[in-house]
Amino acid sequence: MPSETPGTDPGRHLIRYSGHAPFSPEVVVRAAGTSVFTEGGRELLDFTSGQMSAILGHSHPAIVSTVREQVAHLDHLHSGMLSPPVVELARRLAGTLPEPLDRTLLLTTGAEANEAAVRMAKLVTGRHEIVSFARSWHGMTQAAANATYSAGRKGYGPAAPGNFALPVPDRHRPSVVGADGELDWRRQLDLGFEMIDAQSVGSLAACLVEPILSSGGVVELPPGYLAALAHKCRERGMLLILDEAQTGLCRTGDWYAFQHDGVVPDILTLSKTLGAGLPLAAVVTGAEIERRAHERGFLFFTTHVNDPLPAAVGNTVLDILVRDRLDERARRLGAALRDGLDELARRHEVVGDVRGRGLLLGMELVRDDVLGDGGADRLGAAVTRRCYELGLHMNIVQLPGMGGIFRIAPPLTASDEEIGRGVAVLDEALADAARAL
Repeated sequence: MPSETPGTDPGRHLIRYSGHAPFSPEVVVRAAGTSVFTEGGRELLDFTSGQMSAILGHSHPAIVSTVREQVAHLDHLHSGMLSPPVVELARRLAGTLPEPLDRTLLLTTGAEANEAAVRMAKLVTGRHEIVSFARSWHGMTQAAANATYSAGRKGYGPAAPGNFALPVPDRHRPSVVGADGELDWRRQLDLGFEMIDAQSVGSLAACLVEPILSSGGVVELPPGYLAALAHKCRERGMLLILDEAQTGLCRTGDWYAFQHDGVVPDILTLSKTLGAGLPLAAVVTGAEIERRAHERGFLFFTTHVNDPLPAAVGNTVLDILVRDRLDERARRLGAALRDGLDELARRHEVVGDVRGRGLLLGMELVRDDVLGDGGADRLGAAVTRRCYELGLHMNIVQLPGMGGIFRIAPPLTASDEEIGRGVAVLDEALADAARAL
């Protein structure tokens, strides 16, 4: 094979799949802990945990050991066969969850898990209409994409009928306000469901939401909102599906973000954090919903359903989360990171808001009405580039008009020094980018 010509575009033979966002300018050849290393020898502190997934950092020794041992022993089976890692992971997940969530289907990606959850909800309820947030991201497969409103809807033909968008209760950008000028989320929720009820053909099956919208701008639901949403669902005979791809398994300081609100979903989907960077996802529900789905012939048969290799990794992830009390660590590190970001907000006029929970935080730059048309997007891109130059990989929300919102989610295993170093780099990048405007 001919060698690559120095200086050529390394992605020239790849299909570009991120809309208008380019590939990273350097090829990454190695990753360890909280850092990734480029072909040119540069170290980048990874404040996105890969694709918001590597909660144990990169190349965690226990994960490496599990993969080596399991792949040599039992890697892949016919989808109808069971293996000890699968049986064990299902049992252990049930042990981390409140009743009645004790039945698990193991898959590979978050989109696939949401696809299966929606399919199950439709079969069990005998209905087809799905509600999700207007800035949602649930995946790119059919039902998941139809419930995704933040991007990717234009140019692909008609969406499936019966998908409705619910207004996002964003306290920083409120669309419905009370007499005090603050978000009136109860009135917003009522208005949202009035519109949904008006459009519905009487076939509302489920509401699919994240407890903290991540791609939608790191929007934490106001206290009481999730309980009120669950009540709206019960009134209409709908199932509540919570997508905890990014919030589940200790990232927010609780094992699951829904525990913060005291609300138990009918169906829970897990993915990114469950495999700590490897392809593993889960749909979890109760015995009654599982029974009804089975009696009606529930079918979600995939090549890698209940595969033993990723299930073994999931068991190791649970081992480490429990052993190292990473829920507590996420709360402590998250508080330190939040303090650092709040200090940046006090010192940099271009920072408009800091929000989030645990180690899933958002930092929003000031709006276009301060910086001019498209100014927040341009400033966000400039800060991202400068962070990269200084050795910090940051994730800007890649949505039109939201390019001034950073998603900050370092691994739960990051050190105090790495958290402080990342904040220091962001501090310098903000100053440099603001001066260049």
